[in-house]
Amino acid sequence: MSEALVATQAPEASASGASGARLFWRRLRTQRAATFAAGIVALLVLVALAAPLLTALEGQDPTTYHPSLIDSARGGVPTGSLGGLSADHWLGVEPQTGRDLFARLVYGARVSLGVAFAATLIQVLLGLVVGVAAALGGGWVDQLLSRITDIFVALPLMVMSLALLAIVPQSFPRPVLVTLVIGFIAWGSLAKIVRAQTLTLKGLDYVSAARLSGWGTWRIARRELLPGLAAPVITYASILVPVNISTEAALSFLGVGVKPPTPSWGQMLTAADVWYQAAPQYLLLPAGALFVTVLALTVLGDGVRTALDPRAASRLGVGTGRRRATATPATATAPANAETATAAKEETA
Repeated sequence: MSEALVATQAPEASASGASGARLFWRRLRTQRAATFAAGIVALLVLVALAAPLLTALEGQDPTTYHPSLIDSARGGVPTGSLGGLSADHWLGVEPQTGRDLFARLVYGARVSLGVAFAATLIQVLLGLVVGVAAALGGGWVDQLLSRITDIFVALPLMVMSLALLAIVPQSFPRPVLVTLVIGFIAWGSLAKIVRAQTLTLKGLDYVSAARLSGWGTWRIARRELLPGLAAPVITYASILVPVNISTEAALSFLGVGVKPPTPSWGQMLTAADVWYQAAPQYLLLPAGALFVTVLALTVLGDGVRTALDPRAASRLGVGTGRRRATATPATATAPANAETATAAKEETA
């Protein structure tokens, strides 16, 4: 009977999940700032994926030196105006090497975004597994995994990353190494959130019903708990992506992240601090790209959080003017409704 009941409720659950997804997208679209930020993020991802095509259209690549475009008498400053801007080099060339800035910028987007998204995926997987296992295991399992999680939460990410990246041989692919270091160190906070949410979901009636019907622990986790964990996990993951981009840029800026000739926005900033007066575009282009990306991802993450939990107001206070405008009339009419109800009660008495 219980299996029949579960089988009967399965289509309803899937339908409610589909309607929940549509409701989420509808709420997200009402936030103009989040929608605009999503468009910027989609454009950046498209540029990163199409980097070989874009550089082929320009006719350049990110590693070829152009010494003829460098004025050696002035210390390696690009010849021509605006840092060597021309029809062959759309954003100019790199000081001292003559490498094409546009090619390095779009290939740097591949590294920065790729590291951030891959590290976030590792953090989400580890946080889900450890958090759910701790909440469902209970007893000594919960104690052991919780203490391990506390250790990783207490670890200083930048210090540990600097130490690990410094001792690994240079032959190891640097983007992969940065991804693994960030992903395997900074998952503790997500695991704690997942554990707390799983403990809350364990006490709900539908989870108890699934347990009484004879379902195993991991089947309950997969079919009943994971859908309930989707909202907090997606929200926290949207916050982790810009944090990971900033971390990768900081590590590359400190010289232990991505190494030349592989382009990265942080690695480009490392060399640009010497040339900010002679060739300011060499500093402004990667810094501007990094700023726009982190800002767009932050605004999008805030919009995702608000769409998943409409009771929570936007932390940034952007894109919420429509909700405030619609909330004002309701607030204004509330006292009038209360007075009308009081008057009706007095007449009845």
